[in-house]
Amino acid sequence: MEPSAPSIRQTSLCLPFESEAHYRTCVEERTVYRAHIDRLCGEHPELFPEGIGSGYGLHSQYYSVKQQLLLRRIRLKATGKVYLIRPSFVLPYMVGRTDDLEKALRLRRWGVPFEELACQFGRDPMYYYRAWVSFGRVALVGTTVKTVAQLPAHLVADEKHTWVQGEKVYLATTAANGCLLGASLATEASADALEKAYGEFATEARQVQPDYTPQTVNTDGFQSTRDAWTRVFKTITLILCFLHSVLKIRERCRKALRRRLLDQAWHVYEAKTKAQFSQRVRRLREWAHAHLDPGPVQEAVLKLCQRRGDFLLAYAFPDAARTSNTVDRLLNYMDRVLYSMNYFHGTTLTARLAVRAMALQWNFHPYGVRTQRADATRSSPFADLNGFQYHPNWLHNLLIAASMGGRRL
Repeated sequence: MEPSAPSIRQTSLCLPFESEAHYRTCVEERTVYRAHIDRLCGEHPELFPEGIGSGYGLHSQYYSVKQQLLLRRIRLKATGKVYLIRPSFVLPYMVGRTDDLEKALRLRRWGVPFEELACQFGRDPMYYYRAWVSFGRVALVGTTVKTVAQLPAHLVADEKHTWVQGEKVYLATTAANGCLLGASLATEASADALEKAYGEFATEARQVQPDYTPQTVNTDGFQSTRDAWTRVFKTITLILCFLHSVLKIRERCRKALRRRLLDQAWHVYEAKTKAQFSQRVRRLREWAHAHLDPGPVQEAVLKLCQRRGDFLLAYAFPDAARTSNTVDRLLNYMDRVLYSMNYFHGTTLTARLAVRAMALQWNFHPYGVRTQRADATRSSPFADLNGFQYHPNWLHNLLIAASMGGRRL
């Protein structure tokens, strides 16, 4: 069995500074440095350990030879723990300057090969690979969701198969509010394997809120997926994805019949109440018996009608997702990137880090010009979810949000 994936040091705080000159001034002047930390602690306490409120002292300093930069450490009075403070203009472990790598790493969202990044920006392909894959070491939930109030009550989950060295694996993803909050690999499609994969999301969410329990999760009809979620969260309500049932009908229809059947199926979906939904399901079942010959098409329609009870659960939760569109769109993005890189060629451990890096980059990627022109308040999925951003640059924003590895201790 492979060891668990390592995490970025939780004793490293990443904080924003106005510029490198501002940072150097803060480091040289202890009173200015403390004033800056105190201001950030008041504005963004989630970036600091919980014991920061009891006070701290400037502990020691460290000089990075690689970056020619002086860094300071603080020591909490409550716990005695020591934390290194790193400015957001340098990457973890001092591997490079953020602004030097930002453009190259931004291209990874479109699957640009690391060899091409090295050709265009210099250095070695493995340099960019290591910098990119290190995103996957931080907590997805803690880095993306910065307040307990933003933890989603309603989730959408699905799997997509991919390959590691030619062996099929399953990419288990959890999404909500336009963000990917869980991404892990399962070596098989059993309930036990999927429980472990989806359990990573539960573990990280409970680091933000120990008693976190979502109300609903929307899944397809795959039984192993549904069993896994009831094991991870005992009281969760499983809502069946209506879209998957419609797609099964479409796959089995010829063109002449397809439009009519799809219109009837979506007419059922658009019902406003439970009673109206049940009535439309009964009419669809009667029509299928009367007008469809026994065979795959009729079976698909009748199967949709038989699962009426699973669909009705959504009416008790008006904010719950009734289809898996939220996660399907994000899975399509990840699948395009994976296809462009011809899937994975290393171990399942590095593949897991890579899918988490893709998920985190999606959460922090800047929206296109057209989207920002239409709504100037929208800048990224992270900003949409939390209502703010730490820095206008997406990579600075990601690094600051990942302070302490996304885990507040």
